[in-house]
Amino acid sequence: MKRWLILEDGTYFEGEGFGASVNVFGEIVFTTSMTGYQEAITDQSFNGQIITFTYPMVGNYGVNRDDYESISPTCKGVVVKEHARLASNWRKQLTLDEFLKRKNIPGIAGIDTRALTRKIRQHGTMKASIVDAGDVFDHAFDQLKAAVLPTNQVAQVSTSKPYPSPGTGRNIVVIDFGLKHSILRELSRRNCNLTILPYNTTAQEILDLAPDGVMLTNGPGDPKSLPEAIKMIQGIQGKVPIFGICLGHQLFSLANGADTYKMKFGHRGLNHPVREIATGRIDFTSQNHGFAVDEASIDPEKLMVTHVEVNDGTIEGVRHRRYPAFSVQYHPDAAPGPHDAVHLFDEFLEMIDAWKEQN
Repeated sequence: MKRWLILEDGTYFEGEGFGASVNVFGEIVFTTSMTGYQEAITDQSFNGQIITFTYPMVGNYGVNRDDYESISPTCKGVVVKEHARLASNWRKQLTLDEFLKRKNIPGIAGIDTRALTRKIRQHGTMKASIVDAGDVFDHAFDQLKAAVLPTNQVAQVSTSKPYPSPGTGRNIVVIDFGLKHSILRELSRRNCNLTILPYNTTAQEILDLAPDGVMLTNGPGDPKSLPEAIKMIQGIQGKVPIFGICLGHQLFSLANGADTYKMKFGHRGLNHPVREIATGRIDFTSQNHGFAVDEASIDPEKLMVTHVEVNDGTIEGVRHRRYPAFSVQYHPDAAPGPHDAVHLFDEFLEMIDAWKEQN
C-alpha cells in the first residue's frame, strides 16, 4: 500500500505502508537511536508524535514481552527508511508490522529519512500526517494545516488511579506523568516499595502516605501546561527527598522559579553526552524531550546546575541548594541503554537515607 508523509510546509514523501491502515496527524520528530525501537514506540513521552528513526533498518529483531515501556503506546506513527519484513531473535513474539497493527499505529517505509531529518533540523519540528496515497492530496493537506496539536498530553497518559508495586525496602511515591516502565524496574531492583500516583495528586495526598522519597517521572508535552504539578512540588520539597527525570526535571525547575522553552528539534536518542560539572565525568545518555530549562532563568540561591549537554550546552541536571532534591533531563533508567547514569538511582536512595538520619 502506498502512503504519503505530508509536512505542514507542503513537503511530502511517498513510501510503502505497514502497520495499521489509518490516517493520522501529529508533531514529527526524529530519534537517533540505533536500537530500541520497541522502547521508543512505547515511550509515552512520544505521545501525539510521529517518530522518524534515523537508523536505516528498523524491525529486524521484532517485538518481545520484556521491552515495553508502556502497554498502550500513544505515538501517532512510525517513519523508517527500511522496514524489516522478517524478524529474527530468540525473544521475538511479534513482528513490528504485527505489533503496530494491534496498536492501531501506521508506519511508512522507503522514504529518504536523511532528507527528512535535515529538514526537521533546519526548520524545527512541525505538524505532519501519514495518509493513504489514494486520498485527495489537497484535502489531506488542508486537514493537516487545520489540525490542532493536543495540549493535555499528560492527562492522556498518566494513570487515573493509584496502584502499588510492592517491595520490602524504602517507600517511594512515583508521580506518573507518562512514566517508562524501566523507572519502576530500577526502583524495584533496589527493593523499593512503590506507590504510583496520578499526575494531579496534591502535595497533602502525597505527604499523607509518609513516603521516604518522591520520584517525578518523564512524560510528554509542555511542562508549563501542568500548574497543579508545579504547585504540588512546591508543597513537598523540603519535607521529603525528590528525584525528577525528564519532564519531572523541567517541572522541578519551574517549581523553583526557573523557566523552560521549546527546543528547535529536541534531543531524542541514546547517544547524548552529558558532563557532570563537579567531576568532569562524561556519561552517554538516553534522552527524549522537546523542552529544556533556560539557564539564564535559574536562581543560583535555589538551584545549582550539576550537568550540561556536551554538544549544545543545554542544562541536563540541577540540585536544590537547601533541600534534598535533584533532577536530570536525561533517562538514567536507560532503556534500552546506555547504562552510564544508572547510578543516580543509588544516589537518590543514599539521599533518602541521609535525610532520614538527620530527621
